[in-house]
This record gives sequence, C-alpha cells and structure tokens, in this order.
Amino acid sequence: VPRPFVLRPPLMEWMRVAMAHAGHRRGLTVDSDDVRQAARLFLPGVDCEPRLLKTDDCFCAWRRLDARAAEGRFLQDLAFRMLNCGRTDLVKQAIALLGPAGVDTLNDQGMTPLMYACACGDEAMVQMLIDAGARLDMEVPGDPHVLPSVHPGTRHWTALSFATLYGHLSIAQLLLEAGANVEGSLKDTDDPNYAETPLQLASAAGNYELVSLLLAKGANALVSTVQRNGIAAATPGDMNSFSQAASHGHRNVLRKLLSQPEKKQEDVLSLEEILAEGAGGPGGFGVGVSAEGQGGRVRVRALQEAMYHSAEHGHLDVTMELRGKDVPWTLHVWLESLHTSCVQSRSAATVALLDEFASVRAGGVHFTELMLARGLPLLFDMLRGQQNEAITQRVADILSQCYGPQPVPKIPEDHTPLGARLDPHFVNNREMSDVTFIAEGRPLYAHKVLLVTASPRFKALLTGGGSSVDQCRSIEIGEIKYHILELLMRYVYYGGVEEVKIADEDILELMSAASFFQLDALQLHCEQLCSRAISYSNAAGLYRHAKRLQKVGAGQLAVFCEGYFLKHMPSLLSGEDAFRALVLGRGGRG
Repeated sequence: VPRPFVLRPPLMEWMRVAMAHAGHRRGLTVDSDDVRQAARLFLPGVDCEPRLLKTDDCFCAWRRLDARAAEGRFLQDLAFRMLNCGRTDLVKQAIALLGPAGVDTLNDQGMTPLMYACACGDEAMVQMLIDAGARLDMEVPGDPHVLPSVHPGTRHWTALSFATLYGHLSIAQLLLEAGANVEGSLKDTDDPNYAETPLQLASAAGNYELVSLLLAKGANALVSTVQRNGIAAATPGDMNSFSQAASHGHRNVLRKLLSQPEKKQEDVLSLEEILAEGAGGPGGFGVGVSAEGQGGRVRVRALQEAMYHSAEHGHLDVTMELRGKDVPWTLHVWLESLHTSCVQSRSAATVALLDEFASVRAGGVHFTELMLARGLPLLFDMLRGQQNEAITQRVADILSQCYGPQPVPKIPEDHTPLGARLDPHFVNNREMSDVTFIAEGRPLYAHKVLLVTASPRFKALLTGGGSSVDQCRSIEIGEIKYHILELLMRYVYYGGVEEVKIADEDILELMSAASFFQLDALQLHCEQLCSRAISYSNAAGLYRHAKRLQKVGAGQLAVFCEGYFLKHMPSLLSGEDAFRALVLGRGGRG
C-alpha cells in the first residue's frame, strides 16, 4: 500500500490514525499500541505485532461514576489483574473481589477471567477457574449497546474460541473434557451462526492438531458463519471450515476435514436451496449436482464455497485438489484458476484447466457478462503471449467452442438502387463522353452527369473542389488498373452488379476501387464474393485486406473473417503459417 508520507507525517495525521485504531477496538483512550499501529501505516519498513488481549485501564470512564460504583469497578479491575498475573494461590481472593457474578464476571471488553486465561495459555489458571465453577460456554456479548468496548471480532466467542485462536492445544483439550461445547456459542448446527466456530478458527490458522481434536469431539465442518448483516448462510461469501482452510492454503488441514465422514441429514430442499440450485454459483454457471457420491447437497455447496475461496486467494493446488474430489466448477472459479496458472507460469496446470472446460460446459454453460468481459479477453491474451503449443491448441479449441456450432452470418446484400443509369452502349464511348479517365496510360471515356450522382467522391473529382463540371476534362487515376476501372464504370452505367462479370482474381482490386470511389453497394457485393470464396489458405490475406479497407469504412468482410477465424481456429492454427503469423506473431510459431 503506498504511504503518503515517507518521513515526518504531520502530528494531526498521527492523532487521527491512532484515534481510529482506538475506536476500532472500542477503546476509551489512545495507548502505545495504537501509536505503533499508526507507525506501521505511516513509516516504510515499520511493523508491529498484533494487539494482545489484556485488561485495559478505564479510569477516564470511571470519572462519570459515583463513589460506590467506581469502587466496585476498581475492585473488579484489581481482581482481573490478580487472575491474569498467573498466581493460582490468589484465585479465591480475586473471586471474592469480583462481585455478585463471581468468576463469570464480564469486564468492559466482554470477557471473563476464564477467557483471558485461555488466551494467555495459563493451563493451571484455567483448571483452577474450572474447579471454581466458571461457565465454560459463556460467550462475549454481541450487543454493542451493553458493552461498547467489546471488540467486534470477538462477539459470541467462548473460552474454547480463545484457546483455539492462540493455538493452546492442552487448554482446548482440558475445556472439552470438562464439557465445553465443541461448536463454541452455537447450540444447534441448524441455527444461524454469527461467530466463527473453534473448528473454523483452527482451520484458518492451519493448526492440524487442534483440527483433529475438534473433529474427534464431534465438530461439524459444514457449519457456516452468517454475515453480520444477517444474510442467509447459503449466499456466496459465508465461511465454513473447508473455506477457511482453503482460503489460507492449508492442504493438510483440508485433507483432514475431507476425510471426515459426513453426518447424515434429511434430503429435503428448502425454497432457498431450490433457488440456489437454479441460480448456480459465483460466476454464473449453474451446475446440477446429484446428492449421491459427494455426500449430499450441503457438502457439495460447502466444498464449492471452499473452491471459490482457494481460487480467490491464488491457492491453485488447493483448487485442483478439490476439483479432484469431483467438486463442480463455476465460471468464476475456473477463470480465476486459469489466470493464476498463467501468472505463475505453470504450464501443466494450465493444460489441465483448459481440458476441464468440457466439464464446465457440461453443466449447461451459457455465456454471461463475466465470460464476455473477462473470459474471452483472458483466452485471447493467453493465445497471443503463449509459447506452449499444447496450450495454444487448447485455447483455440475453446474459442471455437465459444463461437458455437452455428454458421458464420452471411454479409447482407445492399439492394439500394444506384440512381440514374445509361445504356451500356455509352460505356467507354469516346464520341458521347465529356470526361476522360487515364489509367495505366490508357483513356477511359465517361459522362459527368451520370458520375456526379453516383457517389460523393466522383462529384468531388469532377467538380474540382467547387469549380464547374465543365472545367474538368481529363483525370488521371494512378493506382487502379485499367480493366478494374472499366468494371467499375460498367457497374455505374448498368446501375447494379447483375450484368457485371467479375473474375475471382479481380475481386480484391475492385473492392479497393469501390471503396476509393465510395460505391458502397459495389464494395459490399465484392465483400460478399470474398466471403463465399474464403478458405483456410486465403483467410489471412482477405482479413489483412479487409482491415486496410476498414479504416475508410469497410467493416463487413473484416467481421465475417473474424467469425470465420473463431469457428475454424484449431484447423487454421494447425495448418496455416500465414494465419499463425497473423494471430500469434512471432513468425507464426507458437
């Protein structure tokens, strides 16, 4: 992240950022850790450790209390300090100072002494508090109006959550053996869950031993965390244990989760699940998945979510491993994985992903805005920048599949009448002409009255940029062959292409002449003739010629050639060096 200040940020910026950190942790005062966090943002190369959980001084807040309430708060603060110092011989005295709630008293951060002991890893203190009757499943309050200083990230956490977060295996085992709920604050796995479960925290941290312990005690890896805004857990983005492990790239933890047998659930679809089945997943590709084989729709949906997060975080190996478990692709996940493999220059993985496109299409693929906006540009970038022939051929095959089985749309005919016309007898008739064109040193006679109505270019040539028609008697045409100019005049005099016989070798030159003289109908007719004569051998040449004309208004043939390329790209790339040079560059070699 770019820092706006390299040296000496203004004092007001230090105060603003430090106060923002204090407000984020619901602190009532700015402390030294808030300043260190501000330094981490302002100064290059400066970092600091995460903020530790500890009892904070709250003297400023207590000034608003009466003497009796303030005395109770001082005694509570002293009790928490006594319990956090690690002296097990002071437990009874400290509990006596805590007040009516005793060992389950909550401080301003919404935490009990047992939670602090679990976070600090003090196993002896945990055992003493359990023996003193501490509630194992007491949770941090979720209502910010009750205790404003509660950190938002710890709401609804229990003592087991803190022990898991800090990786204290022995304390977690002690709590579970004492009867702590393995799911933390979640009483029923069918209820909405608004906090990370201990298994989710262990999976995110990659703690294999803790994950194994929690699974052995019956933790459910399929439980998802509902977003704070209350959106249902089936929506993309909610995290389960599979997603946590996959998003952080912990393959060993993911394998452990996958090895667990699934708990049987009733195969009944809710309305939300039915709608989710129809909508597909992130990315727009709906994939119909049977409940057989992968252990049910809930498990498949959880694994798809994990696959999504692994792709988003660039853990390609995890994504491919989940795919190996028959987890269906979504368009978004497939594109993210393909992009990652290209960035990491992993040719073998790229080939495997391209081969998977058939399975993506098998789910009833339809090309959404995502495919058009990102998928096709990615494939074309791969085609241009790829040196691997196997990848080039597979990308070409996918582009051909994307185009579909339908034929390339024909170039439409232009039936607009040309206007005035004369008898063919007047074509190149010297006696009746009043203007002469010189091509290849040979004269070609014509009539001004007819030509000035044929196109704006003829009118500009014959009027001399504003002078009268009679002032122009002879016009030299330098870049057009004589017989091509004669064919063009026949078209003008006949008023159409029906009587004009055009040889195959003259089509491109006549099309260029028609473009120069702005005879749109004749040019379109020539483009039609080219589209009918297109083949693997001449496609690249036709396209180059069409692109040159497209700069002055010819676009139909170029579009037709592009469609032809997409439809026949595998064959063109495998057999035509001219096409390879056109598309790939590099001399036509992939």
